[in-house]
Amino acid sequence: MRWQTSKSRNWLIALFIVLAGTGGWWLTRDEQQAAEDQPLLARVETGSIENTIASSGTIKPSHYVDVGAQVSGMLQKLLVDVGDVVTQGQLLAEIDARVQEAKVQASRASIAAQEAQLIARRAALELGKANAERQQRLRAADATSALEYDTAMNNLAAAQSSLEQLQKQIDQSKATLTSDETQLEFASIFAPVAGTVVSIELNEGRTLNAAQQAPTILRIADLSTMTVEAEISEADIGTVKTGMAVYFTTLGSGERRWYGTLRQVLPTPTVTNNVVLYTGLFDVDNSDGALFSEMTAQVYFITSAAENVLTVPVGALSYPTDVPVLAAAAPAGAPAGGQANGAAPGEAADRQGAGGPPPGFVPGQGRQGPPGGGGGQGRRGRGGRPGPAGDANAPRPALVTVVKDDGSREERSIMVGVTSRVAAEVVSGLREGEQVIAGILQADTPAEAPPAGNNFRNGGFQGGGFPGGGGGFRGF
Repeated sequence: MRWQTSKSRNWLIALFIVLAGTGGWWLTRDEQQAAEDQPLLARVETGSIENTIASSGTIKPSHYVDVGAQVSGMLQKLLVDVGDVVTQGQLLAEIDARVQEAKVQASRASIAAQEAQLIARRAALELGKANAERQQRLRAADATSALEYDTAMNNLAAAQSSLEQLQKQIDQSKATLTSDETQLEFASIFAPVAGTVVSIELNEGRTLNAAQQAPTILRIADLSTMTVEAEISEADIGTVKTGMAVYFTTLGSGERRWYGTLRQVLPTPTVTNNVVLYTGLFDVDNSDGALFSEMTAQVYFITSAAENVLTVPVGALSYPTDVPVLAAAAPAGAPAGGQANGAAPGEAADRQGAGGPPPGFVPGQGRQGPPGGGGGQGRRGRGGRPGPAGDANAPRPALVTVVKDDGSREERSIMVGVTSRVAAEVVSGLREGEQVIAGILQADTPAEAPPAGNNFRNGGFQGGGFPGGGGGFRGF
């Protein structure tokens, strides 16, 4: 009887184990199925793509004038302050002009004395003419000697010469007076151009010495137009071309962009710690006064761009190897080769006021994209492929996997254009709103729990690893 009871008990235990295992399998089946890899879907949307070369720059006034002193003396009055807006011809400062005033008075007195002598010289000339005429009549009547005649002619010539000499001295004195009066005018400093006072170098009471070098008192700058001096690395100088579109942002401007056109690249670089940097110049409008001198700018040279086009993530693209790349005509002026940094698709630019693109700017024309057409970003690892030689942005074929509304998949051949590291322009083959597979979302696989009763600690097994709970192996 005891044997039958023990047998029934063992049978119940076995049945319990089977039921528990079956129930656990049912409970974990859905979780295991959900843990499988899932496709990453992306929707075809309208957006913008651009490839840029980033650099840093400094904002400076496009035109400024250093106002200095042309005469020596003490800076007596300074009539403006930093930040004041001045007009052309406005009085800015005054220098102690007592020395210049004294020179002007001395020159005027000298001229007055010479003009008084001029009256006497003219009278002497008239007397010389009268004596010469008398001696000529007497000589004709043979009533005078040759000596008296010659003396009269010599006195006439001397009187004429003396008068002319005095007249030239008066002219010289008048020129000296003009110079002295000009020096006196220089004691009052006027604004040579209209603009804003951006700096003051000297203060009132300072003694100025303009004998060897004109000391700078203040600087006036025209802040309505600013020039950005961008530092271009040696690696990017072959891609950056005069006339290409460029924009920049500042630290305090948020998402606002200022657009311009590269005006000039200075041929002489600056070398700092063996780093060669070239300077690129472009101008931007600052009519709203949002830009200030010496601001730091984050500059982006646009090598290629496409606005308001259908975009697809580059992770959704694969490039066929058996389909020849279609040769497309390169836009006029498009350079070959080059390297660029990508920008996020659909990134909206602030085009208000001075932040708008320059007139006539056509994105993507005459520009240049990445030679590799962008690298894959999804887990499927689809890499980029270069377009036709000479134009990395020419339309080229690519393959995508389209997921339809019913869940079925279709591998479709499309044409892509401008490509960044994130997105590609869809030239043909897709419609807005369609979904494509952009990668694979890998499932998180939970770590397998160690068998019960086994502890791996301090280099060995410890605890009841065997039936009966005896001490296991410890410290190998």
